[in-house]
Amino acid sequence: MATSLHLTPRELAVLGELADGLTAAAIGRKLLITERTVHKHLERLKLGVGDRLAAVLRAQRLGLLPAR
Repeated sequence: MATSLHLTPRELAVLGELADGLTAAAIGRKLLITERTVHKHLERLKLGVGDRLAAVLRAQRLGLLPAR
């Protein structure tokens, strides 16, 4: 499914950390990227939603992330 949406492994990693409730700054520290890069990855997610929570919920429904 991730390949059909053209999500990169890094975008999936950022999405997974977002699902764990981390802030962009915390995701950046954990993945060793800048906060700006985290925001860019989140902007590129083509999930058709307007906010971070909706992105996580949509990703879970699409099977990209495990439901919690």
